[in-house]
Amino acid sequence: MTTPPDFLPTVTVLVPDAAGLDAFAEVAGVTAVHYDPERPFPAELSHAEVLIPGFAPSGERLAGLPKLRLVQLLSAGAEAWIDQLPAGLLLSTCRGAHGGSTAEWAMTALLTIYREFDRFAVDTAAATWQPRRTDTLQGKRVLVLGAGDVGRQLARRLEAFDAQVTMVGLRPRAGVHGVAELPGLLGAQDAVVLTVPLTSQTEGMVDAAFLAALPDGAVLVNAARGKVVRTEALLTELGAGRLRAALDVTDPEPLPADHPLWTVRGVLLTPHVGGSCTGSRERSYAVAARQIAQFVSGELPDNLVNGEY
Repeated sequence: MTTPPDFLPTVTVLVPDAAGLDAFAEVAGVTAVHYDPERPFPAELSHAEVLIPGFAPSGERLAGLPKLRLVQLLSAGAEAWIDQLPAGLLLSTCRGAHGGSTAEWAMTALLTIYREFDRFAVDTAAATWQPRRTDTLQGKRVLVLGAGDVGRQLARRLEAFDAQVTMVGLRPRAGVHGVAELPGLLGAQDAVVLTVPLTSQTEGMVDAAFLAALPDGAVLVNAARGKVVRTEALLTELGAGRLRAALDVTDPEPLPADHPLWTVRGVLLTPHVGGSCTGSRERSYAVAARQIAQFVSGELPDNLVNGEY
C-alpha cells in the first residue's frame, strides 16, 4: 500500500464492524474507529474524514460528520448513494471485490440451465432415476453486457468452458463493442448476461424490443440490477416459452410472494446472492483499504464515482 507523506496528519476512518478495525490495522496514516450503525454519530467522532457506511444513505446521519471528505462503500454498486451526498463529498466503490464471486454465480446459472441440474434436483427429491440428454455451454454464443470487473471475470470463465464470448460496454474499445451495436448483435446470441451498473443509461435497457431481438430459446442472465430489465416485458417472453432466464436480482426486490416471476416457466431465481459467499467481507475491506490508502497519500481513489458511473 502507498505510504503517506510524513507531513500528512492521521486520517480517522469510521468502520461499522470489527472486521474494519482489522483491515486498517496496518494501513499507514489511518486510525480506524468502530461506530454503531444504529445510532447517531457521537460528538467525539465529528472530526472523521472517511466513512465506510453500515447504513442506508441519510443526510441527517452525515450531518453529524462535518469534516467528512470521502464515503467508501463496501459494495460495487453505488446507485443508492449517487445524488444523496453533499456537494464536494467524494464517493468510492468496492469495484474489484465481488467480480469473481458474481461471475461464478453467472456461470453456475448458465450451467444449471444447460445441464438441467434444477430438474435433476427434483428427480433426487422424488427418488427418481431418470437419465436424460442435456444441452451444453460448450460452443454457446454468450454476449456479456457490461465490460467492467464482473464482465471481464465472467468472460475469462466462459472462454475456459469453450463458449464464444462477445463483450459489450457503454463505449467501444479494443475487444469491446459499444452499446450502440447491440441491435446488430442480439440476434446471434444463445445467452446474454447483464453485468452493467444501474444508471439512467441502463435502467430499463432490456425492454420488449431488446428481448424480441433475441432468438428463440435464448437465455437472459441478470447479475446486474433488477431495474435494468423491464419485468413485464420479460414475463411476456417467459410466459410464451420463447426465452429462459436466470435472475439474481428483480424489479421489484425483494420479490413479493404473489409475484408472477415465482411461477412463470423457464426462470431460475436466486435472492440477490451473487456476491454473497465465503470471504466476501474480507475481499471488500481489502479493496476499501487500498482506496483509502490512496486517499490518505493525496491521490484520488481508483474507484471514485464521478456523478453517474
